[in-house]
Amino acid sequence: MTQKLTDLNALRTALAAAPGPDEAALNGAAERNGMLTKPPGALGRLEDLAIWFAGWQGDPRPRVKAPQVIVFAGNHGVAARGVSAFPADVTVQMVANFEAGGAAINQLATETGARMDVVALDLDRPTGDFTETVAMDAEDGLAALNAGWMAVDPDTDLLVVGEMGIGNTTSAAALCLALYGGSAGDWTGRGTGVDDDRLQAKCKVVEDGVARHQGAGDGLDWLLALGGREVAAMAGAIAAARVRGIPVVLDGFICSAAAACLAEAVPGALDHCVAGHVSAEGAHGALLEKLGKAPLLSLGLRLGEGSGAALAVQIMKAAVACHSGMATFAEAGVAEG
Repeated sequence: MTQKLTDLNALRTALAAAPGPDEAALNGAAERNGMLTKPPGALGRLEDLAIWFAGWQGDPRPRVKAPQVIVFAGNHGVAARGVSAFPADVTVQMVANFEAGGAAINQLATETGARMDVVALDLDRPTGDFTETVAMDAEDGLAALNAGWMAVDPDTDLLVVGEMGIGNTTSAAALCLALYGGSAGDWTGRGTGVDDDRLQAKCKVVEDGVARHQGAGDGLDWLLALGGREVAAMAGAIAAARVRGIPVVLDGFICSAAAACLAEAVPGALDHCVAGHVSAEGAHGALLEKLGKAPLLSLGLRLGEGSGAALAVQIMKAAVACHSGMATFAEAGVAEG
């Protein structure tokens, strides 16, 4: 899969045709799990994670050998409405920090043994202010989706996608309101740490944006209307991983909102995903419930960048290591109970 997407329908078609996990590997992993030197279920959710991962890797005794972290960055026109505690210039500055190895995600990726890539998307050209126009027209949206689609290393075996973009919690909140309803206040949080007055203004921006594009279509149409380039690129990368059968660990609220656009466009689009953590951004827990994803970690993180998911990769690696490295009762000469 090296060809770029030609339009949104090509993405919908690719997702709908994507194969599921390898049933033989799932069954083999479940059988092996029942023979390992431990009481049944003693490793709790680690056992389920290992079996799940085995199905996507197509090997009943899998290994995590080549994880990849991709951080996408974009600027939002809606940031000019004062929805963030930081100016849009911070996006450019943080990209330089990522590239110099100075951010939290750099340290977490290194500890995980992951390849890390940084993809900056037209930072000198913010998306449209979605209270007045679409965030991205068809050409811009497709380009952003393709940036993610093409960024996934075909040799990776576990993917994390993160983001940087001042104003992107506003975009994510608007997407959630559009996809799942409720009120703007249900989905809008403090993001970078805005005060009460600015939070109220942020809710109004979210409400106005969704009202402006009412009836946009499915999740992908809403993604172009309300998303950012980095949000669309995350969706493109998650979709590419689905088509290739690469497991994904989802990060926080913004990453999950990008994933939700896929889930609301094509059923089963997120079968290859687990939620790395639940963030301190208030609506993230509710969004994970909508997606049917139980988080692996809850540590009060709200940094973004893929940081929570990269940390959760360590949990995935531990689950797979126990499953594939432990001896069976027969191998160890231990009597079964």
